[in-house]
Amino acid sequence: MPVTLLNPEGLPEIDVYHQTAVASGTRLIFVAGQVSWDAEGTTVGAGDLAAQVEQCYLNVATAVAGAGGSFDDVAKLTVHVVDWTPDKMPALLDGISRAKAKLGTTATPPATLLGVAALSVPDHLVEVEATAILP
Repeated sequence: MPVTLLNPEGLPEIDVYHQTAVASGTRLIFVAGQVSWDAEGTTVGAGDLAAQVEQCYLNVATAVAGAGGSFDDVAKLTVHVVDWTPDKMPALLDGISRAKAKLGTTATPPATLLGVAALSVPDHLVEVEATAILP
């Protein structure tokens, strides 16, 4: 694996992500922000944050697979959520859990969560961009 996930001493351990990713591969993969579109460009889960998070993560995995990798090769995620408030955390975590179960991964790469006013399509509640590294 070209990505080793760490929680260095002195930083808190968070269930849904690691604090650090050490990348040892040679091919960087930059994945554009993925929204909850299916392969035909139809929004999956309109009005349902968990369903949209799940689709975004599946789309990230599809994009990385297109470059020859898997979700386990993701070194960093940035998650943009429309009108973020902490009460949305259970739905976010549910979507992540569902996607990871479908992907058969336990990977928890470093992640940044940002609240945003809007995304490019009004039906989209979340967008996930990723950086992966391949050997």
